[in-house]
Amino acid sequence: MSSIYQHFRSEEKDFIDQVLEWRNYVETNYAPKLTDFLDPRQQRILISIIGQHQEVKYSLFPNSELVERKRVLIYPDYYIPSCEDYNVALYRLNYPVKFITLDHRQILGSILSLGIKREKFGDIILNQPIVQFMVAEEVSSYVQMHLNQIGKNKVSLDRVSFDQLIQSEEKWKEKVLTVSSLRLDVIIASTYNISRQKAKDYIAGGIVKVNWKNVEQVSFDVEEGDVLSVRGLGRSKLISIEGRTKKEKWRIVAGLLN
Repeated sequence: MSSIYQHFRSEEKDFIDQVLEWRNYVETNYAPKLTDFLDPRQQRILISIIGQHQEVKYSLFPNSELVERKRVLIYPDYYIPSCEDYNVALYRLNYPVKFITLDHRQILGSILSLGIKREKFGDIILNQPIVQFMVAEEVSSYVQMHLNQIGKNKVSLDRVSFDQLIQSEEKWKEKVLTVSSLRLDVIIASTYNISRQKAKDYIAGGIVKVNWKNVEQVSFDVEEGDVLSVRGLGRSKLISIEGRTKKEKWRIVAGLLN
């Protein structure tokens, strides 16, 4: 069992144990198991553990590279999943588009203020003036009934089918960088074009997240696929690690969200 943990970060042990429990449930009961919405890092861990297991399979929904947070169905090899198995509802937000513009932070805060856990809803997709978001079916009626205001603005929800799913207007701007190490402070400084000292201050100040979790260690090693955010500067991600240069530096491809 320890051989599984060594491939991941120590703080991910609890989630690894959860995935192993899900896999064991499917193996033992020969029945499917549906997860909550998982972020991309959690999806990668789950896929690594389930892998090409002959008796246990997995599938993600929505099945789109443009969607970050997804529910995963883990199921025995005999089972054929349908869209209904994922229990995901898609809503369009109605608001006075002529007078206000809503941003991701406002919408996220309003949903969380209803007492809904983050893992019970998926991506918030903005392509102004259209706003959509996904929620778990088990809380969808509650959200539709109670999400009637964002800030001081009255809103309402219309449930729509997934063939009406929009693409986010947000785009990743890629840049090739050469860095001395994969430490968090180095990656933050290079990606956002700020001094390393300022990057350290941001990290120590608790405003930096890696994979949606606060990290306050400047020496934290960033891995390929990690999503970073700095409050006030936006989101970025380490898209790929291209290898070492002749001077033993790392060549990476980073993405900055426009």
